[in-house]
Amino acid sequence: MSEYLPEGKLILTQDNINTLHSFSLLSDAKKEGKILEARACVCDAEHNLIVDLGIMKGIIPREEGAIGIREGTVRDIAVISRVNRPVCFIITDFAVDENGERFAVLSREKAQQRCMKNYISHLVCGDIIDARITHLENFGAFADIGCGIVALMPIDTISVSRIEHPRERFTVGMDIRAVIKSIENGRISLSHKELLGTWEENANNFCAGETVAGIVRSVENYGAFVELAPNLAGLAESKDGVKAGQQASVYIKSIIPEKMKIKIIIIDTFDYKYNPQKPKYYCNSNHIDRSYIPPRVAVNLWKRYLIEFITISQQTVSLAVCFCIIYKTFV
Repeated sequence: MSEYLPEGKLILTQDNINTLHSFSLLSDAKKEGKILEARACVCDAEHNLIVDLGIMKGIIPREEGAIGIREGTVRDIAVISRVNRPVCFIITDFAVDENGERFAVLSREKAQQRCMKNYISHLVCGDIIDARITHLENFGAFADIGCGIVALMPIDTISVSRIEHPRERFTVGMDIRAVIKSIENGRISLSHKELLGTWEENANNFCAGETVAGIVRSVENYGAFVELAPNLAGLAESKDGVKAGQQASVYIKSIIPEKMKIKIIIIDTFDYKYNPQKPKYYCNSNHIDRSYIPPRVAVNLWKRYLIEFITISQQTVSLAVCFCIIYKTFV
Protein backbone atom coordinates (compact mmCIF):
# COMPACT_ATOMS: atom_id res chain seq x y z
CA MET A 1 0.00 0.00 0.00
CA SER A 2 1.25 3.49 -0.84
CA GLU A 3 2.18 5.85 2.00
CA TYR A 4 0.43 8.62 0.05
CA LEU A 5 -3.15 7.90 1.02
CA PRO A 6 -6.41 9.56 -0.06
CA GLU A 7 -7.32 12.37 2.32
CA GLY A 8 -9.23 11.13 5.34
CA LYS A 9 -7.48 7.78 5.67
CA LEU A 10 -4.64 9.10 7.82
CA ILE A 11 -6.49 11.34 10.26
CA LEU A 12 -7.66 8.61 12.67
CA THR A 13 -4.43 6.60 12.73
CA GLN A 14 -2.87 6.47 16.17
CA ASP A 15 0.43 7.93 14.99
CA ASN A 16 -1.34 10.96 13.46
CA ILE A 17 -3.46 11.49 16.61
CA ASN A 18 -0.43 11.28 18.89
CA THR A 19 1.51 13.77 16.77
CA LEU A 20 -1.30 16.35 16.81
CA HIS A 21 -1.42 16.28 20.61
CA SER A 22 2.27 16.89 21.26
CA PHE A 23 4.26 19.99 20.34
CA SER A 24 7.45 17.95 20.54
CA LEU A 25 6.10 15.46 18.01
CA LEU A 26 4.82 18.30 15.80
CA SER A 27 8.33 19.78 15.86
CA ASP A 28 9.79 16.42 14.90
CA ALA A 29 7.23 16.16 12.08
CA LYS A 30 8.33 19.57 10.79
CA LYS A 31 12.00 18.52 10.75
CA GLU A 32 11.16 15.23 8.99
CA GLY A 33 8.73 16.81 6.51
CA LYS A 34 6.15 14.29 7.66
CA ILE A 35 2.70 14.34 6.05
CA LEU A 36 -0.09 14.74 8.62
CA GLU A 37 -3.85 15.19 8.50
CA ALA A 38 -6.34 17.29 10.46
CA ARG A 39 -9.78 18.87 9.95
CA ALA A 40 -10.08 22.21 8.19
CA CYS A 41 -12.62 24.16 10.25
CA VAL A 42 -12.69 27.60 8.57
CA CYS A 43 -11.78 29.23 5.26
CA ASP A 44 -11.27 32.95 5.94
CA ALA A 45 -12.02 35.90 3.65
CA GLU A 46 -8.58 35.59 2.01
CA HIS A 47 -9.21 31.87 1.41
CA ASN A 48 -6.65 30.73 3.96
CA LEU A 49 -7.63 27.44 5.58
CA ILE A 50 -7.70 27.29 9.39
CA VAL A 51 -6.90 23.78 10.59
CA ASP A 52 -7.56 22.27 14.01
CA LEU A 53 -4.32 20.68 15.20
CA GLY A 54 -5.59 19.87 18.67
CA ILE A 55 -3.00 21.68 20.76
CA MET A 56 -2.86 24.70 18.43
CA LYS A 57 -4.32 26.00 15.22
CA GLY A 58 -2.69 25.64 11.85
CA ILE A 59 -2.98 27.91 8.84
CA ILE A 60 -2.69 26.83 5.22
CA PRO A 61 -2.13 30.04 3.22
CA ARG A 62 -4.34 30.25 0.11
CA GLU A 63 -1.48 29.72 -2.35
CA GLU A 64 -0.43 26.60 -0.39
CA GLY A 65 -3.94 25.16 -0.48
CA ALA A 66 -3.51 22.91 -3.52
CA ILE A 67 -1.33 22.34 -6.56
CA GLY A 68 -2.30 24.90 -9.20
CA ILE A 69 -3.76 27.58 -6.91
CA ARG A 70 -0.53 29.59 -6.96
CA GLU A 71 -0.36 29.44 -10.78
CA GLY A 72 -4.07 30.13 -11.26
CA THR A 73 -4.68 26.84 -13.09
CA VAL A 74 -6.94 25.59 -10.28
CA ARG A 75 -9.89 27.57 -8.90
CA ASP A 76 -10.24 28.53 -5.24
CA ILE A 77 -13.18 26.14 -4.85
CA ALA A 78 -10.51 23.44 -4.44
CA VAL A 79 -9.59 25.16 -1.15
CA ILE A 80 -13.02 26.38 -0.02
CA SER A 81 -14.56 22.92 -0.44
CA ARG A 82 -12.15 21.42 2.11
CA VAL A 83 -13.90 23.10 5.05
CA ASN A 84 -15.10 20.52 7.61
CA ARG A 85 -13.08 17.84 5.83
CA PRO A 86 -9.69 16.26 6.53
CA VAL A 87 -6.74 17.89 4.78
CA CYS A 88 -3.20 16.64 4.43
CA PHE A 89 -0.25 18.96 4.99
CA ILE A 90 3.39 19.40 5.85
CA ILE A 91 4.41 21.77 8.66
CA THR A 92 6.67 24.47 7.21
CA ASP A 93 7.03 26.76 10.22
CA PHE A 94 5.79 27.81 13.66
CA ALA A 95 4.83 31.43 14.35
CA VAL A 96 3.08 33.63 16.92
CA ASP A 97 -0.02 35.72 16.14
CA GLU A 98 -0.87 39.24 17.38
CA ASN A 99 -2.37 37.77 20.56
CA GLY A 100 0.80 35.87 21.42
CA GLU A 101 -0.77 32.52 20.44
CA ARG A 102 1.52 30.04 18.74
CA PHE A 103 0.30 28.51 15.45
CA ALA A 104 1.69 26.27 12.73
CA VAL A 105 2.16 27.32 9.10
CA LEU A 106 1.12 24.43 6.88
CA SER A 107 1.33 23.52 3.20
CA ARG A 108 -1.05 21.16 1.45
CA GLU A 109 0.58 22.01 -1.87
CA LYS A 110 3.96 20.64 -0.75
CA ALA A 111 2.35 17.40 0.46
CA GLN A 112 0.67 17.03 -2.95
CA GLN A 113 3.90 17.84 -4.79
CA ARG A 114 5.71 15.11 -2.88
CA CYS A 115 2.88 12.68 -3.62
CA MET A 116 3.12 13.53 -7.34
CA LYS A 117 6.91 13.17 -7.40
CA ASN A 118 7.30 10.00 -5.34
CA TYR A 119 4.10 8.12 -6.15
CA ILE A 120 1.72 9.32 -8.86
CA SER A 121 4.41 10.11 -11.44
CA HIS A 122 5.55 6.46 -11.23
CA LEU A 123 2.12 4.96 -11.95
CA VAL A 124 1.61 3.19 -15.29
CA CYS A 125 -1.46 1.93 -17.11
CA GLY A 126 -2.74 -1.22 -15.47
CA ASP A 127 -1.60 -0.35 -11.95
CA ILE A 128 -4.24 -1.05 -9.29
CA ILE A 129 -4.46 1.58 -6.56
CA ASP A 130 -6.53 2.57 -3.54
CA ALA A 131 -8.85 5.55 -4.00
CA ARG A 132 -11.67 7.35 -2.22
CA ILE A 133 -14.75 8.73 -4.00
CA THR A 134 -14.91 12.53 -3.63
CA HIS A 135 -17.89 13.51 -5.78
CA LEU A 136 -20.23 12.13 -8.41
CA GLU A 137 -21.37 13.59 -11.73
CA ASN A 138 -23.57 12.31 -14.55
CA PHE A 139 -20.51 11.51 -16.65
CA GLY A 140 -18.45 9.73 -14.00
CA ALA A 141 -16.97 9.59 -10.52
CA PHE A 142 -14.06 11.59 -9.16
CA ALA A 143 -11.72 9.82 -6.78
CA ASP A 144 -8.86 10.95 -4.54
CA ILE A 145 -5.84 8.83 -5.48
CA GLY A 146 -3.48 10.35 -2.92
CA CYS A 147 -3.14 13.54 -0.82
CA GLY A 148 -6.27 15.09 -2.31
CA ILE A 149 -5.16 14.67 -5.94
CA VAL A 150 -8.25 13.71 -7.90
CA ALA A 151 -8.72 11.55 -11.02
CA LEU A 152 -11.83 10.88 -13.12
CA MET A 153 -13.46 7.49 -13.58
CA PRO A 154 -15.78 7.75 -16.64
CA ILE A 155 -19.21 6.21 -16.13
CA ASP A 156 -18.68 3.50 -18.78
CA THR A 157 -15.62 2.17 -16.91
CA ILE A 158 -17.37 1.73 -13.55
CA SER A 159 -18.98 -1.65 -14.34
CA VAL A 160 -20.01 -3.81 -17.27
CA SER A 161 -23.70 -3.41 -16.45
CA ARG A 162 -24.86 -0.07 -17.77
CA ILE A 163 -25.87 2.46 -15.13
CA GLU A 164 -27.62 5.82 -15.36
CA HIS A 165 -25.51 7.56 -12.72
CA PRO A 166 -22.39 6.69 -10.66
CA ARG A 167 -24.46 6.92 -7.46
CA GLU A 168 -25.85 3.50 -8.39
CA ARG A 169 -22.38 2.08 -7.59
CA PHE A 170 -20.68 4.53 -5.25
CA THR A 171 -21.29 6.94 -2.40
CA VAL A 172 -19.12 9.94 -1.57
CA GLY A 173 -16.41 8.84 0.87
CA MET A 174 -16.47 5.20 -0.25
CA ASP A 175 -13.06 3.54 -0.36
CA ILE A 176 -12.51 1.61 -3.58
CA ARG A 177 -9.81 0.09 -5.74
CA ALA A 178 -9.22 1.39 -9.24
CA VAL A 179 -7.15 0.65 -12.32
CA ILE A 180 -5.04 3.27 -14.07
CA LYS A 181 -6.73 3.36 -17.48
CA SER A 182 -4.76 6.12 -19.20
CA ILE A 183 -2.27 8.90 -18.50
CA GLU A 184 -2.36 11.83 -20.93
CA ASN A 185 -0.63 15.17 -20.35
CA GLY A 186 -0.48 14.47 -16.63
CA ARG A 187 -4.20 13.67 -16.41
CA ILE A 188 -5.04 10.24 -15.04
CA SER A 189 -8.18 8.38 -16.04
CA LEU A 190 -9.40 5.46 -13.91
CA SER A 191 -11.30 2.26 -14.59
CA HIS A 192 -13.07 -0.13 -12.24
CA LYS A 193 -14.91 -2.90 -14.10
CA GLU A 194 -11.76 -5.01 -14.61
CA LEU A 195 -11.65 -5.66 -10.86
CA LEU A 196 -15.23 -6.93 -10.53
CA GLY A 197 -14.59 -10.38 -11.94
CA THR A 198 -15.18 -12.23 -15.20
CA TRP A 199 -18.52 -13.70 -16.23
CA GLU A 200 -17.43 -17.10 -14.91
CA GLU A 201 -16.24 -15.77 -11.56
CA ASN A 202 -19.52 -13.97 -10.97
CA ALA A 203 -21.72 -16.80 -12.28
CA ASN A 204 -20.08 -19.21 -9.81
CA ASN A 205 -21.87 -17.33 -7.01
CA PHE A 206 -25.28 -18.43 -8.31
CA CYS A 207 -27.08 -21.73 -8.90
CA ALA A 208 -30.03 -22.71 -11.04
CA GLY A 209 -33.18 -22.96 -8.92
CA GLU A 210 -32.32 -20.02 -6.67
CA THR A 211 -34.43 -16.90 -6.34
CA VAL A 212 -32.16 -13.89 -5.93
CA ALA A 213 -32.15 -10.11 -5.88
CA GLY A 214 -31.43 -8.05 -8.96
CA ILE A 215 -31.82 -4.67 -10.62
CA VAL A 216 -33.58 -4.18 -13.94
CA ARG A 217 -31.03 -2.40 -16.14
CA SER A 218 -32.83 -2.28 -19.50
CA VAL A 219 -36.08 -3.39 -21.08
CA GLU A 220 -35.96 -4.39 -24.76
CA ASN A 221 -38.53 -5.80 -27.20
CA TYR A 222 -37.13 -9.29 -26.67
CA GLY A 223 -36.85 -9.16 -22.87
CA ALA A 224 -35.43 -7.45 -19.81
CA PHE A 225 -31.83 -7.51 -18.66
CA VAL A 226 -31.54 -7.89 -14.89
CA GLU A 227 -28.24 -7.26 -13.15
CA LEU A 228 -27.33 -9.95 -10.63
CA ALA A 229 -23.87 -8.51 -9.97
CA PRO A 230 -22.06 -5.47 -11.41
CA ASN A 231 -20.41 -7.63 -14.09
CA LEU A 232 -23.24 -10.15 -14.55
CA ALA A 233 -26.73 -9.90 -16.00
CA GLY A 234 -29.43 -12.36 -17.02
CA LEU A 235 -32.13 -12.12 -19.66
CA ALA A 236 -35.78 -12.56 -18.71
CA GLU A 237 -39.04 -12.35 -20.59
CA SER A 238 -40.43 -8.91 -19.95
CA LYS A 239 -43.55 -8.38 -17.86
CA ASP A 240 -46.07 -5.58 -17.83
CA GLY A 241 -44.97 -2.72 -15.63
CA VAL A 242 -41.29 -3.69 -15.54
CA LYS A 243 -39.07 -0.59 -15.84
CA ALA A 244 -35.34 0.04 -15.90
CA GLY A 245 -34.02 0.94 -12.46
CA GLN A 246 -36.48 -1.21 -10.51
CA GLN A 247 -35.41 -3.70 -7.89
CA ALA A 248 -36.38 -7.25 -8.76
CA SER A 249 -36.61 -10.74 -7.35
CA VAL A 250 -35.74 -13.26 -10.05
CA TYR A 251 -35.77 -17.04 -10.37
CA ILE A 252 -32.66 -18.50 -12.03
CA LYS A 253 -33.97 -20.92 -14.62
CA SER A 254 -30.63 -22.04 -16.04
CA ILE A 255 -26.96 -21.12 -16.26
CA ILE A 256 -25.24 -21.97 -19.56
CA PRO A 257 -21.48 -21.43 -19.12
CA GLU A 258 -20.52 -22.39 -22.70
CA LYS A 259 -22.74 -19.59 -24.03
CA MET A 260 -22.15 -17.28 -21.08
CA LYS A 261 -25.90 -16.94 -20.59
CA ILE A 262 -28.19 -16.91 -17.58
CA LYS A 263 -31.89 -17.40 -18.15
CA ILE A 264 -34.11 -15.95 -15.46
CA ILE A 265 -37.77 -15.37 -14.66
CA ILE A 266 -38.88 -12.12 -13.04
CA ILE A 267 -40.93 -12.92 -9.94
CA ASP A 268 -41.61 -9.37 -8.80
CA THR A 269 -40.37 -5.81 -9.22
CA PHE A 270 -40.67 -2.76 -7.03
CA ASP A 271 -39.36 0.80 -6.74
CA TYR A 272 -36.83 1.20 -3.97
CA LYS A 273 -33.37 2.78 -3.80
CA TYR A 274 -30.77 0.81 -1.89
CA ASN A 275 -27.52 2.44 -0.86
CA PRO A 276 -24.72 0.89 -2.92
CA GLN A 277 -22.48 -1.50 -1.03
CA LYS A 278 -18.70 -1.56 -1.18
CA PRO A 279 -17.73 -3.53 -4.32
CA LYS A 280 -16.51 -7.10 -4.18
CA TYR A 281 -13.16 -7.41 -5.92
CA TYR A 282 -11.75 -10.47 -7.65
CA CYS A 283 -8.21 -9.19 -8.21
CA ASN A 284 -5.72 -9.02 -5.34
CA SER A 285 -2.64 -7.96 -7.29
CA ASN A 286 -1.28 -4.46 -7.76
CA HIS A 287 -1.27 -4.59 -11.56
CA ILE A 288 -3.46 -5.98 -14.29
CA ASP A 289 -2.45 -6.47 -17.92
CA ARG A 290 -5.80 -7.31 -19.47
CA SER A 291 -8.78 -5.14 -20.25
CA TYR A 292 -12.24 -6.50 -19.54
CA ILE A 293 -14.16 -7.52 -22.69
CA PRO A 294 -17.90 -8.04 -22.07
CA PRO A 295 -19.12 -11.53 -23.08
CA ARG A 296 -21.26 -10.33 -25.97
CA VAL A 297 -18.37 -8.28 -27.34
CA ALA A 298 -16.01 -11.24 -26.98
CA VAL A 299 -18.44 -13.52 -28.82
CA ASN A 300 -18.80 -11.00 -31.62
CA LEU A 301 -15.02 -10.74 -31.91
CA TRP A 302 -14.70 -14.52 -32.16
CA LYS A 303 -17.42 -14.59 -34.82
CA ARG A 304 -15.62 -11.91 -36.82
CA TYR A 305 -12.27 -13.73 -36.58
CA LEU A 306 -13.94 -17.01 -37.57
CA ILE A 307 -15.61 -15.41 -40.59
CA GLU A 308 -12.32 -13.83 -41.63
CA PHE A 309 -10.56 -17.19 -41.23
CA ILE A 310 -13.19 -18.99 -43.31
CA THR A 311 -13.05 -16.27 -45.98
CA ILE A 312 -9.25 -16.51 -46.19
CA SER A 313 -9.47 -20.31 -46.28
CA GLN A 314 -12.02 -20.20 -49.09
CA GLN A 315 -9.82 -17.79 -51.04
CA THR A 316 -6.85 -20.10 -50.52
CA VAL A 317 -8.84 -23.11 -51.77
CA SER A 318 -10.07 -21.14 -54.78
CA LEU A 319 -6.51 -20.16 -55.68
CA ALA A 320 -5.40 -23.77 -55.36
CA VAL A 321 -8.20 -24.96 -57.67
CA CYS A 322 -7.33 -22.29 -60.24
CA PHE A 323 -3.69 -23.30 -60.12
CA CYS A 324 -4.63 -26.96 -60.74
CA ILE A 325 -6.82 -26.05 -63.73
CA ILE A 326 -4.05 -23.91 -65.23
CA TYR A 327 -1.51 -26.66 -64.59
CA LYS A 328 -3.68 -29.31 -66.31
CA THR A 329 -4.34 -26.96 -69.25
CA PHE A 330 -0.73 -26.25 -70.06
CA VAL A 331 1.03 -29.40 -68.90
